[in-house]
Parts: sequence; structure tokens; C-alpha cells
Amino acid sequence: MQRTYELVYIMRPDATEQQVADLHTQVTQIIGRMGGTIGEKTDATQAFNGRRKLAYDIGKHKEGLYVLDVIKGDGALVHELDRRLKNTEGLLRHLIVRVDEDQLKAERARTKRTEESRRRRIARGLPPDRQPGEGPQSDDSDDAGDDYLEGEA
Repeated sequence: MQRTYELVYIMRPDATEQQVADLHTQVTQIIGRMGGTIGEKTDATQAFNGRRKLAYDIGKHKEGLYVLDVIKGDGALVHELDRRLKNTEGLLRHLIVRVDEDQLKAERARTKRTEESRRRRIARGLPPDRQPGEGPQSDDSDDAGDDYLEGEA
């Protein structure tokens, strides 16, 4: 069964771009060989990647090169990646987290809220979905609602 995982690994700060690219190529090859796929790079993953200060020192290192990949695969893929990354030279830490269950829970909660909102609107005699222009209108002026203070001066 294909599941979604996030793979984060931290390389030594003195690693060259070539070493980072080689490790990423190695990870990509393992994922491809095991029947998995790497997700597209999003703005969030791009912003996460790069040199960052570590929360605590790892050995003598105070910072590291972070790489985040979203992968789809099965348990055998995760096991193989974990096994390979444990034995990789120049890698400070790695972590693989399953994220599809959190996404599924969030989707269920969103659906439940939407259905509940529609049910309440129908019970009040309104159309099930909000109409354009319906609801509270925002007032952009800074002194909106402060008229009661004008007589106190």
C-alpha cells in the first residue's frame, strides 16, 4: 500500500553541494528501485532546505544542511531507506515520518465541519452554501467602532 512520508536528513555543514547532490541521487535511486516516488518540490520544501542552526549541538556541529523530501512508498521502502541512511558517511541525523494519516484526519474534520454548516443553514431556511456578499463585512478604517469615545474629550 502506497503511503506518504516526509524524509528529513541533516548533513554536516562542511559538506559540498556535490556531496549533497550525490546523497540525494542515492536516495532517489533507492526510492525508484523499491517502487516509490518522490513528490514535487513545493515552496514549503524549498524554503525548508538549506543551511540552518541546529536546536542542539550534534558532536561539534552547531549547524547543518537540511534536506526535506516528500515520498510515496510502502513499509519496505522506508525500512531500506532507514537502513541505508544509518550507514551514510557525513550524515548527522535523519527522520522519516508518515504524514498521510494526518492529512486524512484533517480532510475528515473539514468534511464534517462543512456538512454541519450546511445542515444548520438548511434548518434556518438558507441555501446550503454561502452566497457572495453574505456574512460580516470588514471595515478597513482604523477607527471603526470607536465613535463612543468622541464625546469624552
